[in-house]
Amino acid sequence: MKGQALPGILGSSSEVLSPRLVRLVSDLMEDWHRLDERIAHVSAEIEALAAQDEHCQRLMSVPGVGPIISSAMVAAVGTGAGFKQGRDFGAWLGLVPKQESTGDRTILGKISKRGNKYLRTLFVQAAHIVLLTRPHRARLGLWSWIEAAGRRLHRNMLVIALANKLARIAWAVLARGHGYQPRSASHTM
Repeated sequence: MKGQALPGILGSSSEVLSPRLVRLVSDLMEDWHRLDERIAHVSAEIEALAAQDEHCQRLMSVPGVGPIISSAMVAAVGTGAGFKQGRDFGAWLGLVPKQESTGDRTILGKISKRGNKYLRTLFVQAAHIVLLTRPHRARLGLWSWIEAAGRRLHRNMLVIALANKLARIAWAVLARGHGYQPRSASHTM
């Protein structure tokens, strides 16, 4: 459907659009189609590589994590041995708030945005996807955590908190060498 109306518009509006403009837009449309084909080809390559890698396979058991995120994470952190715990991985990604302390007062600010920007962006997108797939959250083992966090956090803060949680889960899956196993509702809080 994408781009199907454009050839009709270009063909019927020759009196409104100059021939030069029609040619320019046609060339841009061809470039667009070539880029779409290239993206599809590269995505297929990434999916094939992820299907062959056992680390990627385990990571894809985490909610919201697919071939793109799993391959990016394996490429960025290997087996995750460089981090002592999932909290360290989340902090390295920049998915934790900056902490400003004065005396006995602690103020949590915006996320630090340190570390791998691409991987951080992918985990934020994964969090959006998990939140959009409401019917499936219960089977993912995140339902009670998302509901509890949703009552106390603004939507944008919930997305970042969920991205941090997904990153920490992904690190645990990678570092411990087993697939994601959702906990029961009483343990997810």
